[in-house]
Amino acid sequence: MNSRLKIAAACLVMVGAAGYAGYRLGASQQVVASPDAGTTDKAGKIDPQTGRRVLYWHDPMVPGQRFDKPGKSPFMDMQLVPVYADGDGGSQSGVTIDSRVAQNLGIRTAEVKAGRIGTVLEAPGSVSIDERSIQVIQARTTGFVQHVGVRATLDPVRRGQTLVSLYSPDWVAAQEEYLAVSRLPSGVQAELAGAAKARMLQAGMTPAQAEAVARSGKVQPAQGIPSPLDGVVTEIAVREGMTVSPGMTLFRLADLSQVWVIAEVPEAQSRQVAPGLAVAVSAPAVPEPVTGRVDAILPDVNAATRTIKVRIVLPNKERRLVPGMFASVRFDSADRQDVLQIPSEAVIHAGQRIIVMVDAGQQGYVPTEIRTGRESGGMVEVISGLRAGQRVVASGQFLIDSDASLRGTLGRMTPASDASAPVAAAKEHEGTGRIESVNADGLTISHGPISSAQWGAMTMDFATQDAALLKGLKPGDRIRFHFRLDQDGVATLSGVEPAATDGGKR
Repeated sequence: MNSRLKIAAACLVMVGAAGYAGYRLGASQQVVASPDAGTTDKAGKIDPQTGRRVLYWHDPMVPGQRFDKPGKSPFMDMQLVPVYADGDGGSQSGVTIDSRVAQNLGIRTAEVKAGRIGTVLEAPGSVSIDERSIQVIQARTTGFVQHVGVRATLDPVRRGQTLVSLYSPDWVAAQEEYLAVSRLPSGVQAELAGAAKARMLQAGMTPAQAEAVARSGKVQPAQGIPSPLDGVVTEIAVREGMTVSPGMTLFRLADLSQVWVIAEVPEAQSRQVAPGLAVAVSAPAVPEPVTGRVDAILPDVNAATRTIKVRIVLPNKERRLVPGMFASVRFDSADRQDVLQIPSEAVIHAGQRIIVMVDAGQQGYVPTEIRTGRESGGMVEVISGLRAGQRVVASGQFLIDSDASLRGTLGRMTPASDASAPVAAAKEHEGTGRIESVNADGLTISHGPISSAQWGAMTMDFATQDAALLKGLKPGDRIRFHFRLDQDGVATLSGVEPAATDGGKR
């Protein structure tokens, strides 16, 4: 091999060794270098705009990864956010976000203010006939049907309209008897006329029909049965030529000037409904909601939908609502007092707790536990935990909540009435992964998702205060590790042990 080839080979060996040493040096650093190499600001310096010392920069979407310089996040299309040294110190329990990036994160706040939440419930329903308005028309004597004035069900009828004309031999006999008495001398007629008129009424004639015979002085062979109301015919049981007998049902009529709406109310919310409560009913057939009142809560539960039937009486003077129509019922609460309320989107449901992020000014965004009540129209009632005039985060609160969880802010939060309560110990988390590098300060581990810390799969540094934990570990080992997060979100190992290979899967 000539001298030129030897020199070239030696150079390649030196370059490779230098590159490997640089890789090892970079891997041994616990703080990841910023992607913006041209920026002169560094961790530990004072921010000239806020006058506060910067600990590090991070991406709020991946808060476990730290950077020692500002710049653009390698994970998201956004600038890194500074974390200040006094962000969680002293009496502060909030999460501080630089104002320069608050707008980019889409953080929007809303004021806690008093207002009325009158509507407590909306439920579907259907229109039905008011059964109290149904009237049954029956035959009072034996007779023969001569004419039927209504021939189809649901035909409208008017009060006084003749429904059917009957020829009854008993009625004709009673009329002839009355006319015969009326022709007697006046002395005898006075005693028998009253009895003869009562005979016509007993035969089934109405007082108006008896008076018509007295006025005309003639026998009325065919007597009509009039409608007692304005409404519709729901049943017809008679036709021309039929023979009817006493007690036989001829027609059923219903008055639609007042209808029922049967609403299906979830049984869990039925305690909010009581007889006499005002409701507003909307239907496609009516241009505006119609006001009615709860008549009764029926003892009938639908086993499939777990709903209770609520009967509502509703005026229907224009007859726009007809049986079978669908309707939407809005129950109005009798309690019209002002209550504190916030937007529903500001509420974070954290298991058994309900959390909101309060904008505390210099203290940052402070997680606060509240109790809620009724909800309507995108607003929710606040029973306790907030006061009027405070501002809560209504948009972007989940980014703040994620950062607060990693810092242990939610775990450290205590009620205002018990500020002296001791701070709970940091929760221990567990994960499995592969060692990427080993250094004097800890390990760099590629791990899978860790649900207890709300982390996804990532590669990050873990510090350790016990060098004995690192003994015998080398890059490539698969391990099961335990760690805790301090107030600044730094992950510190508390235990490391070999993990089962499981066929090479993490």
